[in-house]
Amino acid sequence: MLEDFFPSQVFRYCPYCGSDSFAWDGVKSHRCSRCGRKLYTNAAAATIAVIGNPQGELLMTRRGREPSQGMLDLPGGFVDTGETAEHGVMREVKEELNVEVSSLQFLGTFTNQYLYGGTVYFTLDLAFACAVRDLAPLRPADDVSSFVFLALHDIKLEEIAFRSVREVVEGLQRGRIRVAVG
Repeated sequence: MLEDFFPSQVFRYCPYCGSDSFAWDGVKSHRCSRCGRKLYTNAAAATIAVIGNPQGELLMTRRGREPSQGMLDLPGGFVDTGETAEHGVMREVKEELNVEVSSLQFLGTFTNQYLYGGTVYFTLDLAFACAVRDLAPLRPADDVSSFVFLALHDIKLEEIAFRSVREVVEGLQRGRIRVAVG
């Protein structure tokens, strides 16, 4: 179960004093009863890019590595320290697909749980509609093994790696998220 990898199960020793008196408060932090220090488990910021082609199809990527290797995804990733979400989504699109974002529009936020290296990371994913002037340089790189443009009605939600990305795609399919993907 995913809950076996939550920080409350994984973090057992205080990173400050090394004590095994490091306990989860059941809400959002660990506290060491020996040294009294707290460590908060806050959501990490991540981005999702919604990119279309002139035919109105959505650019989907295929994950090249774990977690969820081989499953469908949308471009994006974690926001680096000191970076804005806008810069982060533009950087991730460039790293993963070799194209430049020319403009973007904020679509909304979505929560996710990302299992990596034996720990679940809670994320707050910021979705952006991203315009790309030139799709010709598209090349999969970084953690993307391939990409495909799909009509919204052809995308099967169960083939998508992450809950937040499924919610974005489902929102597009049902018209709850409105954006021209073409």
